[in-house]
Amino acid sequence: MKEQNHKQKLLYVDDEILNLYLFRDYFKNEFDVMIAQSGKEAMDVLSKNEDIKFVISDMRMPHMNGLEFISKAQEIRPKITYCILTGYDLTPELEKAIGEKKVARYFSKPLDPTEILLFLSAGPNNE
Repeated sequence: MKEQNHKQKLLYVDDEILNLYLFRDYFKNEFDVMIAQSGKEAMDVLSKNEDIKFVISDMRMPHMNGLEFISKAQEIRPKITYCILTGYDLTPELEKAIGEKKVARYFSKPLDPTEILLFLSAGPNNE
């Protein structure tokens, strides 16, 4: 039987390296976690991995914020479930992106692994 790696792929994007490692550590048992330290690096990961099901991106990053990254990412991978993780309040820009279904959900920092896991375990958006 070929049951090697049936974990769904999850990409986490954050400019803070410590957050990347903590996130990967939290979710490594449930998901095949890939990490990227910028929107540009994340676009590269997405272009090489067609089977990513979820993307969670930090909102505030240099050069390209989370929503800018997600807008670009959706051009090449529209069927992925995209989420934002932020240490700030819900902004009108983020609220609009959620309303337009560009972002499935936003999570507050510090992250709550249980909250994220509950949401992701419901499965990717099939819209």
